[in-house]
Amino acid sequence: MFVQDDLQQRWWNLEAKLAEKFGKKPDMEAILFLIGIQELGTSAEKFTKEQKQDLMHIAVCTLLSKSGYYEMTGRDPENWPHFIQLKPMPDMNPVEQENFLKDHILLYFSEQEF
Repeated sequence: MFVQDDLQQRWWNLEAKLAEKFGKKPDMEAILFLIGIQELGTSAEKFTKEQKQDLMHIAVCTLLSKSGYYEMTGRDPENWPHFIQLKPMPDMNPVEQENFLKDHILLYFSEQEF
């Protein structure tokens, strides 16, 4: 319970910092979208719905590469990163999946010194 409480507190702190920076509290999808844009290296263009989904996929792959689940294989001619899955994800219920992803997001922002 204590570890869960710590994760939740760190998550709330991150949400507060992002809300301060962007003017509103982001949900998980918005945070993944931001990470995807950061990893793509551009934010000046409009993205299609499919590209927004691709950006969130890039974010998830980037986040989970820290735990050895994915590895970036390179970038395509438009500079979009591509990944391969190295090992299957563990079986988790939806709450465990969300906490697993939150923990990786917190690590990402910590490494970015945000």
